[in-house]
Amino acid sequence: MLRRLLRAALPAVLLTQPLTHSFTAEAQAPKTYSSSEILLGLKKLNVLGSVLYIAAHPDDENTRLIAYMANGRLVETGYFSCTRGDGGQNLIGPELREQLGVIRTQELLAARRIDGGRQFFGRANDFGFSKTPQETFNIWDKEQVLADMVWVIRQRRPDVLITRFPPDARAGHGHHTASAILAAEAFDAAGDPKRFPEQLQYVQPWQPKRLFWNTGSFFVKPGENMDGYLKIDAGGYNPLLGQSYGEIAARSRSQHRSQGFGSAAQRGEALEYLQLVKGDKATKDPLEGVDLTWNRVKGGAAVQKLLDEVIRKYDPSNPAASVAGLLKVQKAIRQFPTAYGQQEGGPTRTFWAEEKLGEIEELIKACLGLHLEAIAAQPSVAIGDSFRVTVSAINRSDFPVTLQEARASSNTFSGKVLQKGVPFVAKGPLRIPSEKGSATGDAPQGVTQPYWLIEQATVGMYKVPEIVTAFPNESVRISSVMAERTHGRSVIGTPENGAAANVYFYTYLDKEEFRFKVPVQYKRTDPALGELYQPLTVVPPVAVNVPGKAYIFNDQQVSDGWAQQVPVTIRAGRADVSGSLALQMPAGWQAEPATIPFSLKNKDEEQTFNFRVRPVSVGREGAGQLRAVATVAGQVYSRGIQTISYPHIPTQTLFPEATAPLVRLDVKRRRDEIGYLMGAGDEVPEALRQLGYRVNLLKPEDVTEDRLKRFDAVVLGVRAYNTIERMKALQPVLLRYVEQGGNLVVQYTVNRGTVIPEIGPYPMQLSNDRVTVENAPVTFLRPQHPVLNVPNKITSKDFEGWQQEQGLYYPSSWDDKYQPIISSNDPGEKPKQSAILVAEYGKGHYIYTGLSFFRELPAGVPGAYRLITNLIELRRDKAN
Repeated sequence: MLRRLLRAALPAVLLTQPLTHSFTAEAQAPKTYSSSEILLGLKKLNVLGSVLYIAAHPDDENTRLIAYMANGRLVETGYFSCTRGDGGQNLIGPELREQLGVIRTQELLAARRIDGGRQFFGRANDFGFSKTPQETFNIWDKEQVLADMVWVIRQRRPDVLITRFPPDARAGHGHHTASAILAAEAFDAAGDPKRFPEQLQYVQPWQPKRLFWNTGSFFVKPGENMDGYLKIDAGGYNPLLGQSYGEIAARSRSQHRSQGFGSAAQRGEALEYLQLVKGDKATKDPLEGVDLTWNRVKGGAAVQKLLDEVIRKYDPSNPAASVAGLLKVQKAIRQFPTAYGQQEGGPTRTFWAEEKLGEIEELIKACLGLHLEAIAAQPSVAIGDSFRVTVSAINRSDFPVTLQEARASSNTFSGKVLQKGVPFVAKGPLRIPSEKGSATGDAPQGVTQPYWLIEQATVGMYKVPEIVTAFPNESVRISSVMAERTHGRSVIGTPENGAAANVYFYTYLDKEEFRFKVPVQYKRTDPALGELYQPLTVVPPVAVNVPGKAYIFNDQQVSDGWAQQVPVTIRAGRADVSGSLALQMPAGWQAEPATIPFSLKNKDEEQTFNFRVRPVSVGREGAGQLRAVATVAGQVYSRGIQTISYPHIPTQTLFPEATAPLVRLDVKRRRDEIGYLMGAGDEVPEALRQLGYRVNLLKPEDVTEDRLKRFDAVVLGVRAYNTIERMKALQPVLLRYVEQGGNLVVQYTVNRGTVIPEIGPYPMQLSNDRVTVENAPVTFLRPQHPVLNVPNKITSKDFEGWQQEQGLYYPSSWDDKYQPIISSNDPGEKPKQSAILVAEYGKGHYIYTGLSFFRELPAGVPGAYRLITNLIELRRDKAN
């Protein structure tokens, strides 16, 4: 739709669209195509059809079916994820919640670049595991999520919808079930002009032909006959790509690294089963009865004939020879009649004509071997500042190409005739606008915060501003996702922000004008990894970083007048920044000094200042939140800067609020030295240091009998038995430590993929059982047990204020030698008694706990601190 809007304003201007790998991430090396990929793209030009796959989370999609549809059937294949997966766990690092959602967004985009699909999102917030769709809809705004789904359907006009899950309990997760329920409602609503009529000023109603459920053996009851389902063999081999769809799917699914979904390639027959849910019946093919040819467009028969000729004459050793034929196809499509589109506000062609024009443009660029780049001299720039950019173009074919000019919002570079193999290079300044957009249609630019994180979310929904403008109370503007528009409707459904800046290359090919939009990126050469690209990041003039940990104040420390040191780091987004720094404190808390002046001479220079913080009010436990603020020229800035960098996704930059929890509590502690073996990554060690423990982070090679003897307790991080291959060798050492009087605390382990079959000294069966209601009432099964009494008395109050979920991956059965300590359950379910299991083993204790300490401790939940202290300090050989 956005391309059609631009054409309305600039009808002679052409925009680029990747062939099969749509929504290419902005921070990638420029895509190049092999001859066989170009031929696949030519064949796809002759197919006019679309499929939309629908599910709840990143990693729910069937990558094999997507790969087959996109590369085998050559139809546009999209995946709509209701959420960004913010509520999951993280196998590769400590990021959770919004930061994890950003990672999983990029993992989906990485998957789509491999399997050829397109990616879309709803605004639903993944609030964590949900057991029923009723619970899900109580937290999500059902009507908003449905509107998002309808919006994407009306935009992309899919012929067929496919859900991953059934609309009942077999889906295994309330979000899963909800996604299937919503898909069925969206199937009807998308074609009904009375539903979501506000969308119709931009799009038209669209009725898909049918809706399927993509079922399989994991949903079907044992012995159930699947002969009534529509069967597809999605395991075929694509000679143009040199891979089977199962091989492509495995590479795609393996991008979900944060969830541990590395997959083995599959070759040979692979049946997919589809059950009709709504719409016309199909007996042999999900696209049965759908015209996939140019005949579905008035006047399209002539285009089909021209394309058949281009494909027939295609020379893989000389793709540029196809350019002349593609220009004829383009000219034929441009001659299609246009109409004044009420929803667009200008002349428009049919949906498929516009889509295929975009594909033709990218194919022409690929056939020419036309390489276009715009490289910034620095990785970041402050709002309103200028930076140096190098613009380059090279035509690697014999076809004549004229670069008229390369234009950005604040500069124009004169072009030249591009002779084969002779690069065009120009350098000059570009400026990031601070307020208004440019004449080329760029939106107001600003710091590159993901658009769904600009405003404060609710538990169930992200809020997308109607017009993407600025952080509340700050005079900085946010880049819209699609730089061509600022209306909120243009960003809903899209996966990520657009580039911070673009350069438009105006070219002529055989007197036909083309405009190619190229994102400005930063590029460097790593001595080990070679050439690396990352997004150009727009930053505020100054960023304020506070460690995200909770600051814990024990009552004994408070009574002694003890204060904690809070470091605040100021980072300059531009040169010569000066101002004052302060901490805004809640009532009953004090920070000294009140303000600190700062002056940063160079861009990216950092200074760290220390404040002393303490509670000053009389009373017992309480919590609050501090906020760091920098004042520069009368303007207040209260956001930090966070970089998320992993090798399988582009570098992501976030601007979180510079806040930290303040917690005053009463925790008694008697032990000192702890060994901590990190698993998948968590922030528990820092929380334990806040309590006063000396925490020693252990590497697998540090786990020896002599080393462990010095520790009062050893704690295993989350998923240690899933992620540390050497646990096979470490387990006997750890159990000998327990046997000799040590205390081993094991945090939750996922029930699938453990590196050893038995993680405890006695049998226990891990499961997917959990308590998702974070404040579910707790029953004490052994009220006199030391875990509930020493050194801290645990009461029901200690389970108040928990975050997201109470616990997860509880054992479903266990040996009698394990003692269950507490019991709780979600509404309508039987009590679960395995949140804490304690076993005496030799002279020591083995403790397994599925309680979500990895969430509760960084959030500053007082009861979680008391309870984990008691687990750590449980001993038999010494007085408790």
